[in-house]
Amino acid sequence: MSEKQFSEVTVCGHCGNASPMAIVAEHSQVKTLRQQIASDEWVSWDEGAIIRLLECPSCFGVSLTESHFHSQDQDEYDDLDEYEAERLWDIKYPQQVDAPRGLPSTIEKAYQAAQKVATIDANACGVLLGRVLDVVCDDRNAQGDTLNQRLGDLATKGEIPGNLVDVANGLRQLRNIGAHANLGELEDRDIPVLDSLCRAILEYVYSAPHIAQEARSRLDELRST
Repeated sequence: MSEKQFSEVTVCGHCGNASPMAIVAEHSQVKTLRQQIASDEWVSWDEGAIIRLLECPSCFGVSLTESHFHSQDQDEYDDLDEYEAERLWDIKYPQQVDAPRGLPSTIEKAYQAAQKVATIDANACGVLLGRVLDVVCDDRNAQGDTLNQRLGDLATKGEIPGNLVDVANGLRQLRNIGAHANLGELEDRDIPVLDSLCRAILEYVYSAPHIAQEARSRLDELRST
């Protein structure tokens, strides 16, 4: 590629920046296909995958994307770029982290905010994952002046089991390290631990009841048929 070209606005999977990105490399698997629709009439179109490597102008991370191209009748056009086409973009790398199922929108937003900085700054990620606990406590109307007290209140109410209080406190303590430089520094290797601690709480409080309700609804449907 002699001249630098840019993609459509794309969200970087590394830092969350949304902007056009430099196309580092491109490979097209688009092929011309034909189909007979009458004894003397054929239609033709171009269809296939376009794979690209895109470089983020913000963090310089490289993402692998794939789009599906489907043109209208190619006989109406002289050049592939003139086709009216549907492009369905899919980020192949880095893979996006899905939030646990059944989360309220405010908690899912808080969780995804932490994921967006996970590859940029471990301390920031730790702080934001810790904030997820605050949002959970707000959502469950936990009482107390400190996060530790509010987590204990959730355990007393049976919202979370006692052993998850220890998990939550572990996340809270790591969050404090990320928030206060005098306590030390979180490292990239700490992110999977932080994320696992957070997901354990979210899956117990929200995902398990959500999945149970889905199962009950499906059983009711089967029984009514």
